[in-house]
Parts: sequence; structure tokens; C-alpha cells
Amino acid sequence: MLLALALDLLGEPPAPFHPVIWMGNYLKAVRKRWRAETPSKQLREGAGWWALGAGASAAVGELAQRLPGGWITQGILLKPLLARRALFAAVSEVHTALVADDLPEARRLLAWHLVSRETSELTASEVAGAAIESLAENLSDSVVAPLLCFRVGGLPLAALYRYANTADAMWGYRTPALEYAGKVAAHADDALNLAPARLTALCTLLASGGRGLSVWERDRRNTASPNAGHPMSAFAGALGVRLDKRGVYVLNASGRVPEAADLPRALTLARRTFALATLFLLLPWKQHA
Repeated sequence: MLLALALDLLGEPPAPFHPVIWMGNYLKAVRKRWRAETPSKQLREGAGWWALGAGASAAVGELAQRLPGGWITQGILLKPLLARRALFAAVSEVHTALVADDLPEARRLLAWHLVSRETSELTASEVAGAAIESLAENLSDSVVAPLLCFRVGGLPLAALYRYANTADAMWGYRTPALEYAGKVAAHADDALNLAPARLTALCTLLASGGRGLSVWERDRRNTASPNAGHPMSAFAGALGVRLDKRGVYVLNASGRVPEAADLPRALTLARRTFALATLFLLLPWKQHA
């Protein structure tokens, strides 16, 4: 795990060698093959293609884990399944654009790197808030979760998790085309993120000295996702800011409006949260017979 995190400082591997890119390509390709028209058939079709990719991801992870080289090989192969450096860099880029008073660029960077929603009408404070939300959620999804899965189930589970998370990002939407076909992808990602989201929130609360506890207790269920509200509400409370996605949710309603200066504070909190989570995952866990 430490080797993977050290390699992460070097950035992402080239696209042709990146397993998450392969997963995305598979998900794009099979979606073009969908033919079902009724909800029940769409559900079965989406579930079948999802399961095929999930099985292949876990199988490749198992084969990779058996390669010679021990922990060195495993560390090298684990690295592409997490994205700490890329996440922090993306938030820093949005901050730089906001400080330069270049709102169109900040919106573009936010949409390019961090969120899937429309950003063209967001105010500067909404851009800052969305960047904080994405930092908190993706700290769980793209960093803590892959590491936790690796700690529990090695490369097979880490690869399966990364596939499930990618499938949810591409298929897990309540649109006419994806409402049923993407349902298994969405629920599988929810299930796999139950523990990582709560671990991330706990580490955030510890890293902030408990400042976000009351907000987390009150607002963690305000999001449609059973998981995203945990780290996001903990960040909102710890930073003292109101995170408001128009018409969808509000976290820490009594907090102040976020601004560009809050992004470096959020990154500092994320680094401390990450350090605590990593420390926990490196501790020896008692094995029961």
C-alpha cells in the first residue's frame, strides 16, 4: 500500500496501460450493445453486462496477485486503482482559477475533473462548494475505498471495487436510458462504499478535532446516496461552510457561503483525513480462527 501511494506521487500511467481506462472502454462498448426495451429486460441486460465486467475485473486482479514479485508487484498494480494526487491537483487547479477571478475557467476545470453536473451557471461560491463536495466524496471513493478493499481482499477486491465505482459513474443515473439498466451498477457501488464512506467521515471528524460532529450527525442522510453525505457533511461541519447543491441537498445550512480561500483549507483537511485512514489501514488487524 505504501509503495502504491508513493508511486501515486508520479501521476497516472499512460491511458493505454491504465486499468480504469480499460474498464471505462468496456462499459462504453457494451452499452452500445443494449437492445432491451422493457424495464425488466433492461434490468436483466444491464445486470448481465455489469456482472461480466465485474467477474473479469476480479479475475484479472486474482491473476495479477499471483504474479512473481510479491509486495512490489502488488504495490505497482494497486497504484492505478487509486487517484489521490490527481484528485488533490484538480481541486488546486479550481482554486487557482477562482483566485485569478477566472470563473469560466474554474467552471470548466470543475466539470472536466470533478463533477458530472452542468457548471455553466454556477456562481463562484457554488464552484468552491462543489469542489469541496467532490473532494470529500472522491477522497472516499478514489482513495480510501480502493485501499480498504485491498486491505480486506487484495487486488481482486480492489479491482472489483474500482470497476463498480466506474460503472456507477457511467451507468448509475436515473435517466430514461439508465433508470433500469444501470440499477445494479448503482446499488453495487452503494454497497461497496458503505464502509469506506463511514471510515472517511470518522477520520475527517478526528482530523478536525470533532468540529464537524454535530453537522455529520444531523445532515449525513440529506443526500440521495446512502454514502456521499457522510464525508461531505463531515467536511461541511469541519470547515464551517454551507454546501448547497441547488434543489438537491443542503449540508450545514447555518454555515457560511464557501469561497476560494476555503479550498486550501479543505485540501489540508483531506490530507489529514487521508493520513489517519492510511494509518488505520496499516495497523495489524486481529485474525480469528
